Amino acid sequence: MTFIDKLRAAERRHGSLLCIGLDPEPTRFPGAWRGDASKIYDFCAAIAEATADLAIAFKPQIAYFAAHRAEDQLERLIATLHRLAPEVPVILDAKRGDIGSTAEQYAKEAFERYDADAVTLSPFMGFDSVEPYLRYPGKGAFLLCRTSNPGGDDLQAQRLAGLPGEPLLYEHVARLVQGPWNRNGQLGLVVGATYPAEIERVRALAPSVPLLIPGIGAQGGDAAATVRAGWRSDAPIAVSSSRAILYASSGTDFAEAARREARRTRDVLHAARG
Repeated sequence: MTFIDKLRAAERRHGSLLCIGLDPEPTRFPGAWRGDASKIYDFCAAIAEATADLAIAFKPQIAYFAAHRAEDQLERLIATLHRLAPEVPVILDAKRGDIGSTAEQYAKEAFERYDADAVTLSPFMGFDSVEPYLRYPGKGAFLLCRTSNPGGDDLQAQRLAGLPGEPLLYEHVARLVQGPWNRNGQLGLVVGATYPAEIERVRALAPSVPLLIPGIGAQGGDAAATVRAGWRSDAPIAVSSSRAILYASSGTDFAEAARREARRTRDVLHAARG
């Protein structure tokens, strides 16, 4: 199955649009694990086991592992995710953006070392920073388009005066991903839940590509408005929540609490489809 096939299948099987972000912060771990970076795998694996049947995807953020020299734990975790829920795709949140042989190495890291199903990328250096990832059949890449942070306006909301209609930069990225860059149907877009009007605009410009939408939960994005703006029956969305699920409890019941919060969020997103 291709990445997008897996995404669609997980949506149908689990009735879910919820992408569970795995951003482990040892200082927030429960009980005796608090502050212990050697427990990153154990913490994330417990969350995954408790929530796998509620997810459309899992999204480990590589910096939270690399900062603690826990890349080996990330490898183990992704292998566990594939074994625990082979129908649920894994998106490596790395936001890479380089060219040439360096991009080839980053692609090898994502798809060969970590065996992710998809990866997040920055498109700022152009198509040759994306193309090496498209050499992996069945794998996917989500390109940053309209991100959830306020500083995104600094570039993404600027007009490109040299192009017909003077589109905003994020609109141009959406058109490229819907069109000439998406050679094998492997690309999607990252659009923040804090900008529902922009999600709707991106969906109008890129009607058939999957959207990865962070920003609900701790970042305050409106889950229902996000779904109404971006979800289409033939174009999947993965709405990501991390901290609200991971740290739903600071006690030994953290996995059970994560499941309750994931189920609540899954149900809100599901209901918003109408």
